[in-house]
Amino acid sequence: LAGRSVLLLESHNKLGGLATWFRRSGGKHIFDVSLHGFPFGMVKTCRKYWTKEIATSMERVEKVVFKNPQFELETDFTETDYIRILTEHFKVDKDKVIAFFDHLRSMNFYDNNRQTNGEMFDEYFPGRNDVVRFLLEPIVYANGSTLEDPAITYGIVFSNFISKGVYIYRGGTDQMITRMRDDLIEHSVDIKMHSKVEKINVKNGVVQGVVLEDGSVVNCKSVVSNSNLHSTIFNMVGEDKWSPEYIQEAKNVRLNSSSCQVFMGLKKGETIPYSGELIFYSEDEDFKTDNLLSPNTKSQTFSLYYPDMRPHMPDYYAVVSSLNARYDDWQGISEEEYERRKQEIGEKALAALEKVIPGTRDKVEDFWVSTPRTVERYTHHQKGSSFGTKFEGLPVSQGMNKEVAGLYHAGSVGIIMSGWLGAANYGVIQSHEVDNYLDRFQKDDL
Repeated sequence: LAGRSVLLLESHNKLGGLATWFRRSGGKHIFDVSLHGFPFGMVKTCRKYWTKEIATSMERVEKVVFKNPQFELETDFTETDYIRILTEHFKVDKDKVIAFFDHLRSMNFYDNNRQTNGEMFDEYFPGRNDVVRFLLEPIVYANGSTLEDPAITYGIVFSNFISKGVYIYRGGTDQMITRMRDDLIEHSVDIKMHSKVEKINVKNGVVQGVVLEDGSVVNCKSVVSNSNLHSTIFNMVGEDKWSPEYIQEAKNVRLNSSSCQVFMGLKKGETIPYSGELIFYSEDEDFKTDNLLSPNTKSQTFSLYYPDMRPHMPDYYAVVSSLNARYDDWQGISEEEYERRKQEIGEKALAALEKVIPGTRDKVEDFWVSTPRTVERYTHHQKGSSFGTKFEGLPVSQGMNKEVAGLYHAGSVGIIMSGWLGAANYGVIQSHEVDNYLDRFQKDDL
């Protein structure tokens, strides 16, 4: 790429990190691990930095559904439709709604606005827990935002989604990542699988290369870590290679939440009626972001995969239930208790799905449950964090190369730089930084 020699080291047997998939029942069922919805910006990013073939396979979903004790409705998840629903269904003054969306659009990443999500919603929709649920619940699942997080972590992400609706990749994660891999190979990127990086070598404040799990050393002029921020700083590099001020700032960075998922594959030939691509389902009477993280939560999101989602597998339907979770709730328990909790979550998903789409339970033949411990095992994310770190992690990530020359970080960080679009765009930003650094590196050698 641009005349550089690039080596991609992947610890797993598939590329993509949490944006991955797995097969079961001899390969007849494929399950996507990440929720398959992303903003239109992902289409533009893939067209510019990947391929036209990838970009044109992204299509807008027709229907996003909400079912909870406060309201039941559906939307195409665009600003126009949200304004209609807020004014007609929730009876909110249209001028107030327009002002709210204008406020979101005016948010700038570089503004030092300390307003929280809770404070912002209180300003525009005081006492309207139902409205907050309609606005915030999808983004809680998308990036782990809470009412206590900075409003910018909600505003920018939500604005990205509702600008033109929610998109999915027609063909599934397996086809999308495979096409990305093929594009990398076509551009002479070397890829080495099953290659976990144990250490990043640093000498006199300059990166020297990496040491793999098998002890082999790869020398290089620059390293981009896609690992967890804490793992990169404290495990791969080590505290002694950073300034005390940077270490303290890094220690103050909080990890984001994790997730549980239930993967359900329907028997061959069994069908379900079209019910939308995303269903936000809850039996909780009102909305509290803290409840969504509880092991006893009555809320979950269903991602529905119809046969046309994977045209190369026309006979199978799949449903994935996703729940936000805390890693600590899954630690310090016996294996028996761990399995019991997994079964409980699975049963909860089946029972809820039966209420949403009656008759589905008996059609399910393949059934798998993942927890924060599963996320940690396969991705090596500390505490199984699905969304990297909280917002304060972003400046630490961005400042890494100022502490260690040639070392950059592009892992999920700061809520905004997470998920499909955040990860793609942050990777672009850091790649430009690497390119500039290597240009300076070459000039210094002349």
